[in-house]
Amino acid sequence: MANLTSEQQMKLLSDVEMEMMADMYNRMMNACQKKCVPPKYKESDLSKGEAVCLDRCVAKYLEVHERIGKKLTSLSIQDNENAQKMQSTALKFK
Repeated sequence: MANLTSEQQMKLLSDVEMEMMADMYNRMMNACQKKCVPPKYKESDLSKGEAVCLDRCVAKYLEVHERIGKKLTSLSIQDNENAQKMQSTALKFK
């Protein structure tokens, strides 16, 4: 990425984020469909129970995804702070 312009870097980051969101969406839809909709359809429309199950499943999936994202961000910040502390400590001993 060092050889890319800032515009190219932003485009690359945008593309990666879109891929990650599409992957999360596909995983969520597969998991919730598997959990809430029986493999053999009796009617073409979702029943009330299936619709409620899907709503709850999607809400939980998104909530967990958000919590994990916040935790990973927090851990990344801590790692960066620790790395900076180690670098400043190493510089003191030179």
